[in-house]
Formats: sequence, structure tokens, C-alpha cells
Amino acid sequence: MPKGYWIAHVDVRDPERYKDYVAAAKPAFDKYGARFLVRGGAYEAMEGRGRGRNVVIEFPSLQHAKDCYNSPEYQAAKAIRQQVADAEMVLVEGYEG
Repeated sequence: MPKGYWIAHVDVRDPERYKDYVAAAKPAFDKYGARFLVRGGAYEAMEGRGRGRNVVIEFPSLQHAKDCYNSPEYQAAKAIRQQVADAEMVLVEGYEG
């Protein structure tokens, strides 16, 4: 079964409150087997609009990724994130070829 991924591009407006989002999201990530592959760090925008923070999270499957996003735990965290950051996020199925 292919793994699932969250790919997020984020501009954080309030770094101190963003820490609250990170803490609130942790239970959902733990529950659904999330593994961070990229979490911030240096980047170089080659095409299109770059954002200040880029995140790639791996899940055991696309269904796990969806279930995490839709979970009550993550929805509570998302409410915090939406107050302190602007983001674009996609969920994508991995390639096993």
C-alpha cells in the first residue's frame, strides 16, 4: 500500500502562537503515525510563489493522512493555525514504482 503525504507551504504571521498549533497538532500526528520528512529549514523557491515554511509529513497510507486531517484533534489545531498562519496544503498518495 502506498504511503500518504501532507505537503504544506506556510507563512507564519505569529511565531509564538504557531507554537500552540504545533503542540495541539502533536496528538493527531502521533495517533495517525505521522513522520516529518521536511519541517521548515532552508529552501530556495525555483518556480512559483515560495512561502516561509515548507513541511512534508509521511503517513502509513493516504487514508491515514486523510483521517489525521479530519480528526477532531487536528481540526482543533487547525483552528489555531488559521489564526496565526496562511497555508496551502495538499494530501497526496506516494509512488511505489
